[in-house]
Amino acid sequence: MGWIEAIILGLVQGLTEFLPISSSAHLRITAALAGWEDPGAAFTAVIQIGTELAVILYFGRKIGRIIRAWFLSIFRSEWRQDPDARMGWLVIVGSIPIVVLGLLFQDSIHSTFRDLRITATVLIVFGIILAIADRVGRQYRTLDHLTVPHGLTFGIAQALALVPGVSRSGGTVTGGLLLGYTRAEATEYSFLLAVPAVLGSGFYEVSKIGEGSGPEWGPTILATLVSFGVGYLVISWLMRFIKTRSYVPFVIYRVALGIALFVLIAVGTLDPKAGPDF
Repeated sequence: MGWIEAIILGLVQGLTEFLPISSSAHLRITAALAGWEDPGAAFTAVIQIGTELAVILYFGRKIGRIIRAWFLSIFRSEWRQDPDARMGWLVIVGSIPIVVLGLLFQDSIHSTFRDLRITATVLIVFGIILAIADRVGRQYRTLDHLTVPHGLTFGIAQALALVPGVSRSGGTVTGGLLLGYTRAEATEYSFLLAVPAVLGSGFYEVSKIGEGSGPEWGPTILATLVSFGVGYLVISWLMRFIKTRSYVPFVIYRVALGIALFVLIAVGTLDPKAGPDF
């Protein structure tokens, strides 16, 4: 992987991680359109660490309160009813599905799930589901209403993003809207829920960087740094955008991209299985 390729993939990661359009799908598609090898699931997981560091910076005070209250709740019973401590436990609960499914399907994550025909299909299907959720969701709940069953539902929705094209934020926000949460509250929990999942996945895959035909450390670090800077700007914009706007523009984009992918595959412009993981 060259330095320019790393910069471009870092930009793509930062621009798409927090939007409901799937960053893993865009990394896969960008590489295919440029004629590069599929950067692979390991590279994708590692550079996502950059965007999660952006989340930690943006929500730093809140995350700090949650960690402190959660830790104290382990040893002091009076802290167990604290809202921040409760949120800490609910983030852990919501992280269970992606850990379990990630381990069960790790071979498919590196191979079958990266087929562009699957990516195109889920871009369209989950885009339509997001549109329905955005329209029919009652949007009256805040994170104060979050329960263990709701946390698990959010977590299952997040786990679907193991398939490129679903979108981690798109999946969790869709689940939240269907449960009646507001766009802003569902998005915030989506970001918090992603931190342990993405950091865990990134550090789990980090040993594969620099080995075999995989990307080298230098370009990977550069892409991670770029994704961090761009990702922070996107978070700031998105949190303002969703307070007054719907997710419809993203739905239209997802469906259009999915259709375009099918056309490019049909005419032979893109090889749906190109890449070393296949």
